[in-house]
Amino acid sequence: MNLPGNGTRTRLRTVAALILVPLLTLTAACGSDAGTPAAGAPVSPAPADDPVADVRTVDSIAALLPSGVRTAGTLRVGSSVGAPPSAYYPNGQDKPPAGQDIDIADAVAKVLGVKLERQDASFETILPALGSGKYDFGTGNFGVTAERLKTIDFVTYINDGQGFAVKTGSTTLTDKVDDLTRLCGLTIGTGAGTTFEKTLTAQKGVCAAAGKKPYEVKVFSENGAVTTALQQGRIDVVMSTINGLRYQAAQPASQSTFLGEYHRLDVGFAFKKGSPLTPAFQAAVNELIKNGTYQRILKKWGTTDSRIDTSQTNPAEHT
Repeated sequence: MNLPGNGTRTRLRTVAALILVPLLTLTAACGSDAGTPAAGAPVSPAPADDPVADVRTVDSIAALLPSGVRTAGTLRVGSSVGAPPSAYYPNGQDKPPAGQDIDIADAVAKVLGVKLERQDASFETILPALGSGKYDFGTGNFGVTAERLKTIDFVTYINDGQGFAVKTGSTTLTDKVDDLTRLCGLTIGTGAGTTFEKTLTAQKGVCAAAGKKPYEVKVFSENGAVTTALQQGRIDVVMSTINGLRYQAAQPASQSTFLGEYHRLDVGFAFKKGSPLTPAFQAAVNELIKNGTYQRILKKWGTTDSRIDTSQTNPAEHT
């Protein structure tokens, strides 16, 4: 996430990685980080299946890339690395990341016959950096929204969305949040620069309109900080990804209970507006769906409920 300096970012990422330990020693699938690690507890490896290994270049799809890209043979990707299933460090930050986003991006690159130059970046800094040309595309479980579509092009590869979770045993909220007035008077924690923050901020007036006390939004720049705040009682509820919260709730160490889906969103690779790369990426994702690699990747990371039937470029936001 966006932090004030490299040293601070490194320290906070280290804390977040340590917080992940109890969950990652269980089953890697999808989720946020939580819990307090036991000293020296190991981080479990990524699932052993390697569906990307057998992917081969498809010349007719590679030909859709701009000639300059084909000649260079590389693409720069801004990658937000946080927690499974999207992207995390199963073997420490000095080793390659793993996750659903990593596998799908690597498989697309193989179809296109290029190599990726992956650069770790804070979630909320990637989209603005696309316009400057710092990255050719970005990954980070970016949801397709009407606001983002004004400045960003998307090529979709999964369908995820927004959900809520509370600390296990909480009596503040006990069932699905289908209306934000259910949150009135509560403190909600979420990630910086996310669709969750945007939704909560945009709808903050619903409580006053209903004659209720407004909810408070606390924004955190690290995944681990959100869950720690929930466990410590500094927030009442978390708003985050459906897949992540569902996974987290399945892990006893997280001490959280998933309250269900609130709003579904398509998720995609992000590009600057008008990027010439989108036709090739869309064709590559659809090739992976056609040849079965896509289904294997989602099965590996436990996210088959988020599968799509076909990749799209810039679909309208779900309403």
